[in-house]
Amino acid sequence: MVNKRKNKKKKFSLKKFIFFLIYQVIFISVTGVLLVFHGPFQNVKNILVGTAMFTYKHQYIATMFLSKDEISKIVSKPKMNDKQSVGAINIDGIDDKSITRYNVHQNRFDGYILEIRDPKRVKVACTSKRGVQGQRVSEMAEEKGTIAAINGGGFFDKNDIGKEWVGTGAYPEGIVISDGNIISKNVKDNEEVDVMAFNGDGELIVGKRSYNELKKMNIKEALSFNRTLIVDGKPQVEDDGEQGLQPRTAIGQKKDGTVVFIAIDGRKVFKEGASLKDVQDILLDRGVWNAGNLDGGASTTMYYKGEIINNPCNSTGERTVATCFYVEP
Repeated sequence: MVNKRKNKKKKFSLKKFIFFLIYQVIFISVTGVLLVFHGPFQNVKNILVGTAMFTYKHQYIATMFLSKDEISKIVSKPKMNDKQSVGAINIDGIDDKSITRYNVHQNRFDGYILEIRDPKRVKVACTSKRGVQGQRVSEMAEEKGTIAAINGGGFFDKNDIGKEWVGTGAYPEGIVISDGNIISKNVKDNEEVDVMAFNGDGELIVGKRSYNELKKMNIKEALSFNRTLIVDGKPQVEDDGEQGLQPRTAIGQKKDGTVVFIAIDGRKVFKEGASLKDVQDILLDRGVWNAGNLDGGASTTMYYKGEIINNPCNSTGERTVATCFYVEP
């Protein structure tokens, strides 16, 4: 006699299936977090922590699982600070008004490059509403009548009681010089800050410099942000983890004087952005001799021929900023 119980099919249990799925999600999530933050994948941890801490809005991703000391060891690694050999650039493109555009496509990001042959045409613009709010790069570009511009240095704002915060770009950070005139300075005369500056010969000066040094160097254009990327053809960033994956803006110069603007998109689905090393390596591949990192993230903007050619990640589109580099008409 056939045992009917043995041949009886088991009923599908929706509750058990849902419970199984929830269990798997929780298990994978917990295991994944432990592997990332406490496992053997140091580079993955560095990138994730750097990305979280320099996105500002999502620092909790790192602070929930790591102590302040552990985070500090990742984002505050000793930095190479090679001193630039001023005078090593042989400028041969004076009066050449050509600007050439290139696109960059990699797995994690899309980028845009402009190469400007005459470095003396590269100038600094500051928001005309300084002390109140910043301006969009496109606005500053249109005011200057230029066809090419990128966002520049860092900035901050002040509330009614004088407290500083990053916001609309009312006040530039560090030192801002335009056409040889000091536009803004909120550091001491002998205090060194990271600058991207052009002297009277059209040579790009990068690295830590004080205002007193810049005066002696006949600097015509300058703004401030962090991080020097290339000095005398030597890379200054050693690993992918520093500052994580972000939208990026940078400026560099080749040995023949050609100035390179680069903007890289990020914070998109499947297109997280670039590390500082990514930007550095792209510029090195293009023959850049000296280069510095500009403000990135939601500020990253490249203007060319009357339009923004990158895709800013700011939720409302192009963001207001304090400064920009532009190409004089």
